Amino acid sequence: MTEINYKELNNYLKDRKVGDFAPVYLIYGQELLYKNSLEALVHGLIPVDQRSLGYEPVEGTNENIKEAIERSNTYSLLSGTKVVAICDSKIFYSKQDQGRLLEKAKEAYDTDDIKKGAKYLLSLMGLLNLSYDDVSKANRSKTIKLDIDRFGDDEWIDKIVRFCIEKSLAIGSEEDNAAFLQKAVEKGFPKGNYLIITTDMVDKRRKLFKTIREHGMIIDCSVPKGDRRADRMAQEAVLSERMKEILGRFGKQMDKNAYMALYEMTGFDLRTFSNNLQKLISYVGDRKNITNHDVKSVLKRTKKDPIYDLTNAVSERNIEKSLFFLDTLLADNLHPLQVLAAITNQIRRLVLVKGFVESPHGLEWHGGIQFHEFKSRIMPSIQAYDADILGQFETWDRMLSKDTGKDNQRLKKKGSKKKSRPVTDLVVAKNTKNPYPVYQMLLKSERFTMDELIAIFESLSQADLRLKSTGQSHRLILEKAIFFICQK
Repeated sequence: MTEINYKELNNYLKDRKVGDFAPVYLIYGQELLYKNSLEALVHGLIPVDQRSLGYEPVEGTNENIKEAIERSNTYSLLSGTKVVAICDSKIFYSKQDQGRLLEKAKEAYDTDDIKKGAKYLLSLMGLLNLSYDDVSKANRSKTIKLDIDRFGDDEWIDKIVRFCIEKSLAIGSEEDNAAFLQKAVEKGFPKGNYLIITTDMVDKRRKLFKTIREHGMIIDCSVPKGDRRADRMAQEAVLSERMKEILGRFGKQMDKNAYMALYEMTGFDLRTFSNNLQKLISYVGDRKNITNHDVKSVLKRTKKDPIYDLTNAVSERNIEKSLFFLDTLLADNLHPLQVLAAITNQIRRLVLVKGFVESPHGLEWHGGIQFHEFKSRIMPSIQAYDADILGQFETWDRMLSKDTGKDNQRLKKKGSKKKSRPVTDLVVAKNTKNPYPVYQMLLKSERFTMDELIAIFESLSQADLRLKSTGQSHRLILEKAIFFICQK
């Protein structure tokens, strides 16, 4: 039928009669927003005094999907509207979401919510058709792509798996449930019965998503999580909207400095932001205005800093900021090897960029060049430099291949037109359509000489060895590496 943004929901519900509602709704995106939208939609569908008999929320685990469909096809005990909600469903996840599912499982584990972490891990296992034996320590490296830069060691997975086995939690098939739900939506539900599904992630390419959009309504509660300017503006707009809603309810005000202090305490965590705002309202009592001093007096910093805050500070050679972000990341239980790997990758990128600057292709580059001029003059030179690098690797690849002649003969027999270039990430601009990050890296490279970067690489290698083979304090090892990088 249609797809709307959560901001349009109130207008959609205004003066709408029960017979005008779609038979099925999918609400997806940011958790607090989709839960608020679910509450508003249920309120529009069924009066509060009839909810005890007419509203049936179901936890969105695999084993509950068929039960929810059966309930949706069963008439209410009393004549009237019946609403079944599949809450926090994982049915729209896809194999492409493997990294995000692992990330969410780790986040839940880090907040001591192992039950929630188990749901995400079981969803991943269902998508990949894995058994508990497949994710055992002996087999895990073959079945799960675990990125040490993001997840650290895998002890947390062992603990979640033990929890699942102890609780006898079943691993369901997401694909079977999705097909079952799709057929039910296509068939339709009895008149007066409505199905609502909520989830945090969806794959819009799936047939189930398209089927719901065709036969029902989709409510988009998503908020971009990136660090691009457009993403940050979208996040700030959601927080500002939430702040005005809560403050207006209690007749309070907050100036810009207080808002920025609150944002610095929480980051884009809508639930924590809302809870902290409630604390501040209680703290000021009858006073109308909430000040910056109130924020700093009442709240503790809970914001989870992304690791790129640390790598940016390191590449700026800002020792104060680097140590601050190191402390917050370690306090968030980020593994020291993850921290070191992120710093090493940043220095590696600076070396690649410095290679371009010191090559004949980089003669026109200088630190004072403006971005618009960079796009027109420098980016073509970077692309030419990257092409030369790839060409050189192709030459080396042919020289090192012992069976080049045999391989070429086999390719000719198979009718291959052209041998593909070797895959490498040793290029300056991976995405030529987005030149701004490349521009920023070139600016940061101005703070280093190539000799300094090579010496830093050696110090990071020593730090890696000490982290893995000595009993020294991990924090002190990382702090020493950061001091070495940031010293002028």
